[in-house]
Amino acid sequence: MKKIAAESVTEGHPDKVCDQLSDSLLDAYLEKDSNAKVALECMISKNLLLVSGEVSSRDTINYEKVIREKLLKIGYDNVNKGFDARKCIIEVNVRKQSPDISIGVKKDNGQIGAGDQGTVYGYATSETPNFIPMPIYLANKLAKVIDDYRHRNELPYLRPDGKTQVVILYDKNNVPIGIDSITLSVQHDPLVSEDRLREDLFNMVIKRNIAHSLLKNTKILINPTGRFVIGGPEADTGVTGRKLFVDTYGCGFPHGGGAFSGKDPTKVDRSAAYMARFVAKNIVASKLAAKCLISLTYVIGLEKPVNISLNTFGTEKISLELLREFICRIFDFSPREIISVLHLKQPIYSSTAVYGHFKDGYNYPWESTKIAELLRMLIKVDRI
Repeated sequence: MKKIAAESVTEGHPDKVCDQLSDSLLDAYLEKDSNAKVALECMISKNLLLVSGEVSSRDTINYEKVIREKLLKIGYDNVNKGFDARKCIIEVNVRKQSPDISIGVKKDNGQIGAGDQGTVYGYATSETPNFIPMPIYLANKLAKVIDDYRHRNELPYLRPDGKTQVVILYDKNNVPIGIDSITLSVQHDPLVSEDRLREDLFNMVIKRNIAHSLLKNTKILINPTGRFVIGGPEADTGVTGRKLFVDTYGCGFPHGGGAFSGKDPTKVDRSAAYMARFVAKNIVASKLAAKCLISLTYVIGLEKPVNISLNTFGTEKISLELLREFICRIFDFSPREIISVLHLKQPIYSSTAVYGHFKDGYNYPWESTKIAELLRMLIKVDRI
């Protein structure tokens, strides 16, 4: 048996705040100019919010309006909670995209070259309903449940910052058995007692939502330090792109290292990662494999990946060579085709920046399994 852990964070965690702000600014540009080239990063600390990056667009946006509205929606409306969106200092340091990068991205033949070099990964597994590993699936679920209770004022003493961690026990066949341990660390009002906080979070967050995954000896840790009053940007500096494994598949699964948030779809460390996930998920949904990892390697300015790798960990139902051949034949991994197939010029990104980019319920094009049955049929016909 083995254990695999994953952590997630609530929407008020400083790093996740910055991810959401970067993607809210991206959406604001895409609403006005679907061809905008955007690469924006944020840093938040104490009472300061700094936006920096590169943008080339025919339109402009009101940075302060977008930022303050998003911060208030998260719940940072009072300095006692860790940040006050109405009174914070906002500094914007944004310039145009480098023309040297633009040369490689824009092609005379209408194609789009990769906006950077690097390798991206897409993964899917049959162990959860939305085909992501159980540890990150449950960690993200708990983070969202905590935020939902706070927004509905059902646990009125909760504040925006928080973290979750789940450790899953697997049997010798790599099948999840249940939860080995759960840790919840949630910011709270100083007047609530430790006993009430722990009792409420156990009964309302854990038992109501994931009781079926608990084992007799599951270890439950709730605010293990005993106090979490000072939180948010008052306690920690946040930066865009520092929760990469929260965004994807959790610990134990590869990541190319490039952040997603704040980047328009010509940046392949975002769009190609979505495409790799789309293909991997449809392969697993088609039951051609129980697990699938796809990696794509790009070079700046080139239209096609220079390497495509596939690993199904011995769970494939047909030969790995045949499966890879079909992937390369059916799917076009050039940036232009990825953007077209997945409809990535839409302003859909602000909701991706919390609870993972690969989740159900948001109609993300890369989460669709609409081609799973087609994939099975094409492979079946080819083998007749």
